[in-house]
Amino acid sequence: MCGIAFVRLRKPYEYYLEKYGTPLYGLNKLYWMMEKQRNRGQDGAGVAVVKLDVPPGYRYISRYRSIDPNPTEKIFKKIYKRIQKALEGYEEYALNAQWLKQYVPFTGEVLLGHLRYGTHGVNALENCHPQLRQNNWRSRNLILAGNFNMTNVEELFNKLISLGQHPKEKIDTVTVLEKIGHFLDEENERIYREYKGQYNKQEMSRIIEENIDLQRVLQRACKDFDGGYAIAGITGYGASFIARDPNGIRPAYFYANEEVIAVASERPAIQQAFGIRYDEIEEIKPAHALIISKDGRFEQKPFIAPQPLASCSFERIYFSRGNDPDIYRERKQLGMQLVPKILEKINYNLEETIFSYVPNSAESAFLGMIEGIERRLSQARIEAVKKQDIEQLQKLETQYARVEKLVIKDAKLRTFIADDHSRNEFVSSAYDTTLGIVRPGIDTLVVMDDSIVRGTTLEKSLLRILDKHEPKHIIIVSSAPQIRFPDCYGIDMSRFGEFVAFRAVWALLHERNMENLLEEVYHQCKKAIAQGGNHENYVKQLYAPFSDEEISDKIAEIIRPASMKARLSVVYQSVEGLHHACPHHPGDWYFTGNYPTPGGNMVANRALVNYMEGKLERAY
Repeated sequence: MCGIAFVRLRKPYEYYLEKYGTPLYGLNKLYWMMEKQRNRGQDGAGVAVVKLDVPPGYRYISRYRSIDPNPTEKIFKKIYKRIQKALEGYEEYALNAQWLKQYVPFTGEVLLGHLRYGTHGVNALENCHPQLRQNNWRSRNLILAGNFNMTNVEELFNKLISLGQHPKEKIDTVTVLEKIGHFLDEENERIYREYKGQYNKQEMSRIIEENIDLQRVLQRACKDFDGGYAIAGITGYGASFIARDPNGIRPAYFYANEEVIAVASERPAIQQAFGIRYDEIEEIKPAHALIISKDGRFEQKPFIAPQPLASCSFERIYFSRGNDPDIYRERKQLGMQLVPKILEKINYNLEETIFSYVPNSAESAFLGMIEGIERRLSQARIEAVKKQDIEQLQKLETQYARVEKLVIKDAKLRTFIADDHSRNEFVSSAYDTTLGIVRPGIDTLVVMDDSIVRGTTLEKSLLRILDKHEPKHIIIVSSAPQIRFPDCYGIDMSRFGEFVAFRAVWALLHERNMENLLEEVYHQCKKAIAQGGNHENYVKQLYAPFSDEEISDKIAEIIRPASMKARLSVVYQSVEGLHHACPHHPGDWYFTGNYPTPGGNMVANRALVNYMEGKLERAY
């Protein structure tokens, strides 16, 4: 769920100096978009800038990356300081475009920013984007940043070897960069051969830049990619692209006017940076690349065969910021969908129920839940009036949803993401609470969460804190369905032992003497891996014998602390409720196991084999 931010100044650099009175216009817009996507970059960030038409002998690519705390702020402070230092004694050139581009770093027309939310591999500077593939020919330079995970890294790695390359690492960042870079090289060679003899070598550089077909490069480079991706690239001569996977798994949005083209992983980042309406921002179409030529013309072009839409629903529930109006409405609807289940769980007893939520990302769903309860109460009052049932009306007039802020998260780290060693250390102290609000032994607590993946935070911290209030019953409500399968296209969740839903099914299978099903599925998965090719997700069979409620009840048993006194229940969103709330984002593989690509099925099968064999390695 990394984030990308891209700015292309479409007019000559002089235009922005004259209109805005500063060489920082593009940088300021990029900084604003990156800060508004800060939720996508707790581990690192990077910025690269390409200058157009700089004479030979002067640097035309600038790049900074950082893994320091607040990396975006750190990078831009460093950039601004370098610009300020370069202008010392040369203040009269502060608005001189030619001088700035020759002598001052980061004063260019094409800007790319990246926010890294790493969940696999070491948090090292070299893992931060943008990545740079350097060459002394300007048209062969490639800068790349993306929000992607590829399921077939091994295959892509071997293809690079077959092309004669010697990749330095077997990770998708390297394979993607080198694969696109290889076909960019071939495009250079194709044009050189076509025009050889018609121009001298110096002129040939210009001819190549004018004729490079980035659509063709992407068509050749991306045909073997299996995964979710939004990949942004800039060539050394200034042409650029933002390519989106054929299923539309990972998001990408853009805005263009006469002055600028802007791209980001989230709409609010663009909207707030440029002060525009949401309907002015377009979504880059799946299987298309927004290709921007050196002269600033742009077009969405297909580069791969489109596949059924599977845009990530977990983006809507959790990954993205909630200030996108569509996401806000969807999250509220997720809460409303849960009202019937919740009312049934509390036996419609609102007088002895307190509603709350944690963490902050669950707030929108919580508001939807409360709104849904209030609507039902309002409808019940109308019915009582129609029936002239005075006793019922008097009873309903005193009923309302009791809302309290019971739990406050004072740690900004996301326990969902943290590595195994660190997670248990801080989940126990990540929350504070206010006692004296709950009536001991009387009140039921209904606490909304956006999703429950591992259950670690609940077991180690949250439930212990809530139990201190001495409620009669605690009901944890997840606005997302049960997370049952690996997510191999975005956030790295590829080990079955990390999913509390799988742990629940594992326990149910053993309790009911169904180990033979485990063995059968295990051997099916092993066979599929050995054979390669396209196979179904055999792990789905393990969940089939059990209802959602059976699994939820077992999850409640698993996460319940031994010292807990209150009764505990867990209520999950249904898959049907999810699709009703987010109808335009049908990607649900982590809930259903219905992967949009063959690589997803293989990852699920391999993850089960790893679990059965006690291997803790990543499944892709």
